Parts: sequence; C-alpha cells; structure tokens
Amino acid sequence: MKVYQRLAGNFVAEGVTHVFGIMGDGNMYWMHELDRLGGVKMLEVRHEGAGLGMADGWARVTRAPGIATATCGPGVTQLATALVTAARAGSPLVAFCGEHPTNDDEYNQRLDQARFAAGCESGFIRVNTPDGADDAVRKAFYLARLESRPVMLSAPMDVQQMAFDDGDEPYQPSSTLFSPRAVQPDPAALQQAADIIAGARKPVILVGRGAQWSGAGEAVLKLGDRIGALIATTLMAKTWLSEAEYHVGISGTYGTRTAMQLFEEADCVIAVGASMNRYTTEHGYLYPNARYVHLDSKPHLMMSGGRSADCYLQTDARAGVEALESLLARRSVKLTGYRTPEVKKRLPYQFEDRTEFPIEPGSVDPREICLALDEIVPADFGLFTGSGATAGFSNILFRRRRPVVLASHFFGCIGQMLPAAMGGVAATGNKPALLVDGDASIMMHLAEFETMVRYDMPLLVVCMNNQALGSEYYKLDAHKMKAELATIPTPDLGAVATAFGGRGRLVRSIGELRAAAGEWVARPGPMMLDVRISRSVVTLPYRRIHYGRDE
Repeated sequence: MKVYQRLAGNFVAEGVTHVFGIMGDGNMYWMHELDRLGGVKMLEVRHEGAGLGMADGWARVTRAPGIATATCGPGVTQLATALVTAARAGSPLVAFCGEHPTNDDEYNQRLDQARFAAGCESGFIRVNTPDGADDAVRKAFYLARLESRPVMLSAPMDVQQMAFDDGDEPYQPSSTLFSPRAVQPDPAALQQAADIIAGARKPVILVGRGAQWSGAGEAVLKLGDRIGALIATTLMAKTWLSEAEYHVGISGTYGTRTAMQLFEEADCVIAVGASMNRYTTEHGYLYPNARYVHLDSKPHLMMSGGRSADCYLQTDARAGVEALESLLARRSVKLTGYRTPEVKKRLPYQFEDRTEFPIEPGSVDPREICLALDEIVPADFGLFTGSGATAGFSNILFRRRRPVVLASHFFGCIGQMLPAAMGGVAATGNKPALLVDGDASIMMHLAEFETMVRYDMPLLVVCMNNQALGSEYYKLDAHKMKAELATIPTPDLGAVATAFGGRGRLVRSIGELRAAAGEWVARPGPMMLDVRISRSVVTLPYRRIHYGRDE
C-alpha cells in the first residue's frame, strides 16, 4: 500500500462523502484512490478557490468538516480568499493539498505552504513520513472540528508515493477523540442573570448561530413570552424564529427603522449564541441604556468596543436559556415588556420601504424583486444572500423562515457566495435553493455555473445587475465624485447561462421576473436570472451610512 492510498482510506473512515476541487499532479493519486474505494462524490470545479468555497458552504450547512482539494503551489495559492473567508466564518474544513517533493528544492511549483496557510488564518499539518500518515489525517480533522476553522493537510508528492507498511491496522478516526457534552451554566452566574432580567422593563432576546445550532428555538420563545421580550437575530441567523409574533428581524446594520427605534428603549439585552460584534450592535449605538446578559459556549467573548457583558454565562445555548426560564418561573417573574398593543401595531409594517426613486426604463426596482421572490419561492427552499451593495435589499426584505438561510459578509469580500451556495445545495442532498447576489460578485465565479450544470444543481441564481461596483458607486456619488468610474457593463448573463447548458433569462420587468421564477419553481434546476435593477434605488443601510437619511 502506498501512502496516498492510506490517506484516501483515512478520509473515507472519517465519514467523508463529498470532495470539492481540481485535480493536479499533487492530489491526483489520492483522488484516484478515493474513486476506487467508492462512496465519495468528487465535484470537479473550474477554480480551486471555488472548490474551497463550496466546502465552506457545505460546512456551514452541516457543521461537519467540508473537504476541498488542490494540487501543490499555484493550486494552493488560488485558495487564499476562500480560506480567509472560511476562517472568519468559523467553518470546519480540511483541505487536502499536494506539496512539492521534499527532495527537490528547485521544483517549479514549490511553495512554503505552512507560511501560506498561517497567512490565511488556517491551520496546517504536513504528512512528513509514511508512519505519520494516520496521525496527520486524524489531527487535521480533530483541529478542524475543535477550532471550527480550515486546516490544510499538506502531503508532499514524494511522501505520497512511499510505502505504508501498517495497512492491516485499522485507522482510528478523529471522532474517537471527542466526548461531546453540553456546557451547563454556573449557578451563581445564572442567579445574577436572572436578577438583571427580572428587573428589566423592556428586554430584547438577540439570537445568533450558536442558539440556532443548539436547537434553542423553543426555549427562546418560551423565555420571550415570560419576560415580554422582542426577538431579534444576528445577520447569520436571519429569519430564524420569524414566525414569532414579536420578531423584529435583524439587529444591526440590516435592521429596520422600527426595530432600531425599539432597541433604543431596551434596558436589557439577552444575547444567545451571538458574538455581539460591532455590526450587530451598530458600534454600540443600538442599545444605549441596556445591560447585557451574554450566553455562549466559549469561556468568554468580548463584545463590540472591547466591552464585556454585565453578566456572562458560559453555557450551551439551549441549556442556558432553559435554565434561565426555569429559574424565572420559580421566582414567579412575569413581565409585559414590549408585548403591548402599541408595539404589536407597529411590527407588521416595519419592513415596508416607501421611499420613492425614479426607475430607469428597462430596469426594475430591486425592492420589488426581493419581495416577489420571497413570495414565489416556496418556504421549504433554501436562501443564500451575497455581499456588496445589493445585500442591503436582500438581507432586509427576505422575511420567510426557510430550512437554510446563509448570508455572506465574513471577510467583506464579494464573489464567495456562488460557490458557498453550490456547496450548501450539495450538503442538503440537492434540495432547491435561491441565491441573490450582485453582478460584480457573480461575474467573479461565473465559470462555476457550468459546474452547476454538470452536477444538475437545483439552484436559482438571481443576479441583481446594476452594471456597477455598487458599493463604490454610491460612495463616490455621496461624495459628489465621478460615480461612473465604478460602472462596468455586463453581457446578457441569462444567455451565458444558456450557453453553459442551463437555463437563463434577461429580466427587465417584474412580470418577466414572476414568469421566470415561476418556471424555475415548477422545474428546479441550474438557472440564472439577469435582473436589470435600477441604479437610482439606494439601499436603506447606504442611505443611512452614506447619505445621512433613514427613510
């Protein structure tokens, strides 16, 4: 048995079912062995970074390690942006990468891959010897899960071809190193938290991905009913629990005006499984008079502005919320809080954006696009939203709770959500989903639409196309500078999608959008809608940040 064969068998023993990437000299033998062993679907992409982006999407949906692969040297350097994005997203990934031969310092594709991985905020493990093959794979998967970040497993090409002598000894997967258990809250801290909450008049429960992952939904709603709290989410938990009567949407940059006004009155924020970064708190301005109770599984988290919560509980989200609600019940605490007829009357209309803009001929108001898609696309279909200027529409206006809702923004970069959406679709067993992103973002990985077609992914890609670098366009415009410098024409992307073997439409009216989206819903598959949106319509966040308006 060769080392590459043992390495492939170890990945199978770790439970790997999908691998995303491109074959090259440094990984082709390993990929060949995976194919021979069977049970692993290898999705060949058109750019290594897209492969890792797909693995990132897989990991965000499943919370299990996503697997990417690339050859040595230039194959690895292509991973840079996707690696940093996945690291910032806290995605567990293992990237199997070939490495130049250890006995050839002049190899053309040589690269110090350890330094590269460190620069991309990722872990690094090298397969140094045949005897270390098992330990290297086990440690890579262990660290990816433990630290919830990407780990590069670097396998020199000459070491891969060496003999592995212990082929009869079964591999022990990384799962044998874990004994998972829910972290229970400290009783004294729990009492302190209950004291703060019991004295509140207007509490807000703010939930993030940690609360969602732990299954804390019912407990959050029960606590909210007891203390009269508004329910808000971070961007990463968008639309979760949106069926709740007093749900106010996102806390932070993508919050509605109504939500922000209500938050200003809050005197207690119960943050559950949320990092409480500066975007969630709007740099601390959203809750000027509130005390904070912060529940998270980490030993401690510093909030925005270097501030610590008034009471921090290290706890599993579900266990912590259930314990809090139970303690408050024993104390007979029952608060009205925000649950009043006046607040209830304001909530149904909070997502309406009534500001009028002139709409250029042959273009559509992007707000209408989001509202129509949220209505047309069934609630059991997933939703992925990109970064950039158009996110100011999609991250506010899509409201329906869906089985998968993933937003971008982890590294502030565009171009990453198409691959992530593709990986997310693969992770759900090819269940239909919708991606809404901007033209500059989608153009970066346009070639991957062909990958979508090849694997028959039921993903509807809606390109909100204003033929501009939107963020830069509006910033230049707000400063009375030459905004046209940020405009870039695009071809008919619907026609491009058709040329790639999928379906596509150029959309210039809301009627055309409804017809095309309805066609896709009736028969999901790889499809792209090039929706020409009016450049005159500015998102609500940009109106606030760049134009000083909140209407």
